[in-house]
Amino acid sequence: MSEPSPLAAALSGCCPECGAKGLFAGPTRFAPKCGACGLDFVRFNVGDGPAAFLILIIGAVLTIAAITVDLSFQPPYWLHLIWLPIGAGLTILGLRLGKAAMLAQEYKHHAREGRIAK
Repeated sequence: MSEPSPLAAALSGCCPECGAKGLFAGPTRFAPKCGACGLDFVRFNVGDGPAAFLILIIGAVLTIAAITVDLSFQPPYWLHLIWLPIGAGLTILGLRLGKAAMLAQEYKHHAREGRIAK
């Protein structure tokens, strides 16, 4: 298999080295390594960057949507509970995409932890 582009690897959840499926072992948890080529996914430091952006972006979108629906249709307050599963679903989907994209970029650019030269 050939090396996929970082965008293709993120969208399909495949290994950035060989393109095999299996980047994730859970909804948002990386597998320890690629089953096809053996690339160690643990060595990549994705961190909390995607989560921080998702909280801000999805929170803003859902707040605007909830206010718009409330002012336009004036539904009963219990109906606004629909925003909880929508927010959870968007967050999980966004975390998968964000974490996969970040891992693919770290692989492409050979990113490593910084070290102070002496």
